[in-house]
Amino acid sequence: MRVNILALSKPGYPSPLERTGQSVFSLEFPTDVVVTVTEASFSLHKFMLLAKSNYIRKLILESKEPDLTRIDLSEIPGGPEIFEKAAKFCYGVNFKITVHNVAALRCAAEYLEMTDKYCDNNLAGRSEDFLTQVALRSLSGAVVVLKSCENLLPMVEQLKIVQRCVAVASSKACNEANFPTRSPPNWWTEELTILDITFFEKIVAAMKSRGAKALTIASAIVTYAERSLRDLVRDHSGKGKNSSDSGESDGRIRQRELLESIVAILPPERAAFPINFLCCLLRAAIFLRAANSCKNQLEKRISAILEHVTVDDLLVVSFTYDGETLFDLESVRRIIAGFVEKEKSVAVFNAADFTRSVFDVDAEDCEDC
Repeated sequence: MRVNILALSKPGYPSPLERTGQSVFSLEFPTDVVVTVTEASFSLHKFMLLAKSNYIRKLILESKEPDLTRIDLSEIPGGPEIFEKAAKFCYGVNFKITVHNVAALRCAAEYLEMTDKYCDNNLAGRSEDFLTQVALRSLSGAVVVLKSCENLLPMVEQLKIVQRCVAVASSKACNEANFPTRSPPNWWTEELTILDITFFEKIVAAMKSRGAKALTIASAIVTYAERSLRDLVRDHSGKGKNSSDSGESDGRIRQRELLESIVAILPPERAAFPINFLCCLLRAAIFLRAANSCKNQLEKRISAILEHVTVDDLLVVSFTYDGETLFDLESVRRIIAGFVEKEKSVAVFNAADFTRSVFDVDAEDCEDC
């Protein structure tokens, strides 16, 4: 039977570990140290902690107090919930390691120095085994572990957990893009949408280094943008956002930073993205008052494939989200001007090529003469 023996102690009540100490070790072994982790307190036994944690052993041995009774571990990665599991490990009590907590457990083990070097089959080794043998065997597992790393920086990078997750996720994403094992074939792009933009960028960069096609990268970016900026990008109906929402709120600032980050990682192949998607990104960039460099890049991409544009696409850029107010039409003017310049350049190039061809033919005729 699995019993949750650790919990927060409450004034006037014995803690669960105190009750466990009575049942497991009998009344001859009362708790002798209180470990605090932020707002939580745990009444424990020193000798149980010392057996697994070299960090706690050193704290006790190096303490100036003759009998250390309180230890503050508020800096432990993962907070009280993860310390609870580490303490359970010290007591030999079963708990479940999952893809959601394994990164935090590995970091906590490093912090507490619960390594195999100090004690065989310690928490660090057990966490590493789960990472290698379970979590990092699938795309979904690697992505969930990576998601859990967001609040564990920089230690997860020092332990190479982020790098390993990115390597596995990018490799398996590339394999799925080339040889789908599920339906729909682009299911893997949905898996990546739970990630923070920083980790998503790392996976995109790793996929590029593995030689992923531009259309594969584009598929992942389109799905990510439509999920993370749902109201701004995915809704093409003109009813996603109220144009009066023009305040500089924290949410709007985060959206702007996210949009600029997404635009920055677009692959150079401009035809990789649907023009409607690019128009929606540009409308969002105008609405969020993104940097000029962000808007200019989108305008150039749209200009490059403007022959595929429809009136509806241009209306997406031209009007606010309520469909009633005109945006600044300078973006549309620049897009059309860029397209016209491109067409002029193509026409000049073709004319020059035609002239050279005629000249070459005339020269050959002269030689025959």
